Amino acid sequence: MTDLHLHRILKAPRKLVWDCWTQPELLKPWFCPKPHFVTEAEIDLRPGGRFFTLMSVNGALYPNDGALLEVTPMDRLVFTDLLLSDYRPVANPGLGFTAILTLKDHPEGTDYTVLARHRTAEDAAKHEAMGFHGGWNTAADQLEAFAATLA
Repeated sequence: MTDLHLHRILKAPRKLVWDCWTQPELLKPWFCPKPHFVTEAEIDLRPGGRFFTLMSVNGALYPNDGALLEVTPMDRLVFTDLLLSDYRPVANPGLGFTAILTLKDHPEGTDYTVLARHRTAEDAAKHEAMGFHGGWNTAADQLEAFAATLA
């Protein structure tokens, strides 16, 4: 198995969920499970654009640099840490995965799906052991709560 999945119904309008994923100042408050946080974010919202976050975890800084592969407004965002902006290859990728975020309208808010595709089953197992489900679910909770403050 090389794919990890997360599916949730977020009680927030799809437009706000999209904005929280695509605007750096709206990504920073929720993207990293608390008490950790994002100190910097850069999103060049185009295929080949940079998708960068700098996370502070217990005082240590972790840069996460990658590229957007697909941007379908309000519907789909695909990014990877296997490439840098303008599709430049990464010498040493982080977790080595591509994330596919899909948003759909739902009567309660947003049907929110994340698919994390990894190069190998070992990479997927490592990401899962690091807390993929717990971390991405916590971030989704934080996204939902933060988006409610914007409504």
